[in-house]
Amino acid sequence: MLALLHTSPVHVPVFENLRDEDHPGLALRHLVHEELLARAREEGPAAVASAVAAVLAGAVAEGATAVLCTCSSIGGVAEACAAELGVPVLRVDRPMAAEAAGKRRVVVVATVHSTLEPTAALIREEAAGRHIDLRTLLVDGAWERFESGDRDGFLNTVAAAVDAVREADVIVLAQASMADAADRTRTAVPVLSSPRQGLRAAAEVASSGS
Repeated sequence: MLALLHTSPVHVPVFENLRDEDHPGLALRHLVHEELLARAREEGPAAVASAVAAVLAGAVAEGATAVLCTCSSIGGVAEACAAELGVPVLRVDRPMAAEAAGKRRVVVVATVHSTLEPTAALIREEAAGRHIDLRTLLVDGAWERFESGDRDGFLNTVAAAVDAVREADVIVLAQASMADAADRTRTAVPVLSSPRQGLRAAAEVASSGS
């Protein structure tokens, strides 16, 4: 069984649909803890480390053979729990970051500030010392629309910001919640999102450990 740690319930149907399309038969268990993101935004990701570890330990005790954290703000904290838990813990954005790290000019787009540095740091890690020109862009006003339930407004605001990006070889949508904005963009620059790639990597690990 693959456990997925979310910080918003909107991710549940997204990953259920991806599972049905790409990995039929894969057992998923969704753990939704919105308070983890709220606290990470206020106090920093390290402040939720013990809470994340407790949630993941509970999932492993109930049979999870691997864990996928779908929140980029706390992905690094979750990933660091793997050794203590004894099962693989993956962050949904690592495969995306690895692909982005192969380009020279990378723009990371996010709607919450707490996601920008963890995503940028992950891309630099995946670049393994190669020089990349990495810039970050925080989309003003988008997260407020997400929180109010205005999904179309949220996605359209993100897409408009992406289309305004210049001098980039790749654009990274830092949060899983932003993924559908890629379909609304008009830019010729490749736009990367994390859910499909992240679930594929986690499904492979979970299947091998089951």
